[in-house]
This record gives sequence, C-alpha cells and structure tokens, in this order.
Amino acid sequence: MPPIKAARSLRALDGLVFFLADVQDGLGPYLSIYLLVHCAWEPSQVGVAMAAMVIGTLLAQLPAGALIDRTHRKRWVVVTAAGVVAASCIGMSLMHALPGIVVAQAMIGAAAAVMPPAIAGISLGLVGRAHFARRTGRNEALNHSGNVTAAVLSGVVGTVFGYIAIFHLVAAVALASAVCCLLIRESDIDHARAREAPEQPSNADAPTESAIAVLWRTPRLMAFIAAMFLFHLGNAAMLPLVGQKVSIGKPDSAAALISACIVVAQVVMVPVALLAAHGAERWGRKPVFLIAFLVLPIRGLLYTQSVNPAFLIAVQVLDGIGAGIYGVVAVLMVADLARGTGRFNLALGATALALGLGTACSNLLAGVIASATSYNTTFATLSGIAASGLLWFLLAVPETRVQAEAAA
Repeated sequence: MPPIKAARSLRALDGLVFFLADVQDGLGPYLSIYLLVHCAWEPSQVGVAMAAMVIGTLLAQLPAGALIDRTHRKRWVVVTAAGVVAASCIGMSLMHALPGIVVAQAMIGAAAAVMPPAIAGISLGLVGRAHFARRTGRNEALNHSGNVTAAVLSGVVGTVFGYIAIFHLVAAVALASAVCCLLIRESDIDHARAREAPEQPSNADAPTESAIAVLWRTPRLMAFIAAMFLFHLGNAAMLPLVGQKVSIGKPDSAAALISACIVVAQVVMVPVALLAAHGAERWGRKPVFLIAFLVLPIRGLLYTQSVNPAFLIAVQVLDGIGAGIYGVVAVLMVADLARGTGRFNLALGATALALGLGTACSNLLAGVIASATSYNTTFATLSGIAASGLLWFLLAVPETRVQAEAAA
C-alpha cells in the first residue's frame, strides 16, 4: 500500500479528481445547446465554438505534458489552470459574440491540457507503479462520480435558473478543485517516479525537442496514438449532436435530457472503470480496450433510430462502457509504452493531443455534415469512422502489459 505519510495527500487527490471531473471539459454539450437555441447560432457556428476548445487543448498539449515532466510544482500548475477555466466561464456568461466565445473556449482548452497529465503524474508520484492501475481505476471512478453530481446540478440549475447559471456552477467547481489541489503535499510526490524516469537519469534535463524525438522513435506508441485519434474522431461529436437533434422544437427540455444522458453514462463509468483496471491487470490492456472500440459504432447507429428520450438515455449505457474503459486503460498503456523514457507525461500529452485533434475534427465535420444533410447521416458517418478505428486498433496496436512486465 502507499506510505501512510501520503494518506492526507491521497485524500486530497480524491477531492481534486472529483471536482476536476466537471472542469476539464468546460461547459461541454450545454454550451452547444445554449448557442444553438438561445443565441440562434447555426450548427456550423456551434461546431466552430466547440472545436475552439479542443484546438486550444491541441496547441497546449505537448508543452503541458513536458511541463508536468519537468516541474516540481505540479500543484500550482493545476491551480492556475483551474483559475483560467473559472475566469473563462464567467467571461462567456457575459458575451454572445463568436470571437469572444471562441477565445474563451480556446483558453479553457489550453488549461484543460494540463489536467490529465498532471493528475496521472501526481498519482504515479504518490503511489508508484505497483499501485498505479488500482489508483487509476479509483481516479476514474471518482471522476465519473463527480461528473454525475455535476450533471445533476447542471440539469437542475439550468432548468430552474437558466443556462447562464451553469456557467457560474462550472466556475465554482473549478475553484473547489484548486483548494483540494493545494491540500496535496508536494513533498509526498516522487517527481522522478511521476515521469517514469529511467534507472540511469543521465538525460533528465534533455530539451523538449529530444524528448519528442524519443516518442517518435517509439512506433508502438505512435500506432496507439493514431488509434486514439480515430476513437475520438468517431466519438466526440455524438453527444452534442444528440442535444442539438432533440432541442429542435423542444428547447426547454434539452438541458434535462442531456443531463440525464450524462448521468446515465457517468453512473455506468464508475463500476466499469474499476472493472477495467482489474481486467487490464489480469487479462491484458488490449482485450479490455477492444470492448471500448466495439461499442462506439453501435452507439452511433442506434442514435439514428429514435428521438425518444428514454431510448436515447438507454443508449448512453454504451457511452459509459466505452469511456469508462478508455479513461483507465489508455493511461496504463501509455505508462507501459513510455516506461524508462522519463517522458510519461509528455507521452500522455501526445496521446491527449490526438484526442484533441480527433475531437476538433469530429465537431467540425459533424457541424458541416449536419448543416448540409441531416443528423442521422452525421451519426452514420461517425459510426463508420469508429469502425475504422476498431480495425486499426485490432491490427496495429500491440498488447503492452507483457512488455511492461518484461521491462520490470
């Protein structure tokens, strides 16, 4: 078990992960509904606004990962990022013009780039590799529990007080996450362990360019990153599209439906994350991750069958399965592939860069197709992309657990 001296820091990490759940995605699908219904934006404009956040993440991802590898002040990096999210959400509540929304979304995206590698690095630095799979599963379970709580609150707040109140709710949660982060003792974090440092740390201070070259010289990691791009290219736009589709003619009920969809998915993710951590340790990373790839195209096709709220909410069970697995196993596979490089957080940043690029392209592509054709055509297209990602992952990405054990 982790050292008793780190117990307080681990409890603070629990709180940080719980509150950050609703911070790193910003306003998510609520923003798309707000812009579409209340600001009378076109779907293509909504796509631009949604893509701005992930483009900001895309540009910041590698620098954020490299920063987390290098710095011994990981807590303050997270606190600063949370403050940027809070300020940007307040700013968006006061403006409705496209340029202002795009800038604020880009700032949230850049801040969000810090959070996944920071949480993973802090976690690994606190508990070590022997307990990392269990800790990652716990992080994901807490993350999804936080999302459930936030989704319920957002649905209630949005319905009772209006969509603008959701902006302020996200800002408040961001500040709560900053407080929890400061309760983690920096001295409890082993910063060499947090970046998967090599046993002979002669290159610990190598420049970022050399570090990136290390990643490029790891073809198995590059194949995995390509698979993550395809996963998110097929996945990212689905839930925002559901919100847009059902809001036509029913703007007042859209917030409650989206909240219900999020709650169902997040509730499913909690046990799935814990089971995924166990399964990845026992049976391997790849078999578990294949399940996440398999359910994605099925989910997209099911969205074309009905706009019945109960049906759409039921389909979100598949989203819970896929996302619950992704959040755990992706981190474990990156840790396996980056072992001994000293650039674990940079590798996570590169993976998240693929996530951000896939998400941006997904939202842009979906907005264009939906404007030119129909929502059902868009869902079918996303399902086809997801199926190609499944094939790539099956054929091109190796199992990593055995490699990690061999390197141990």
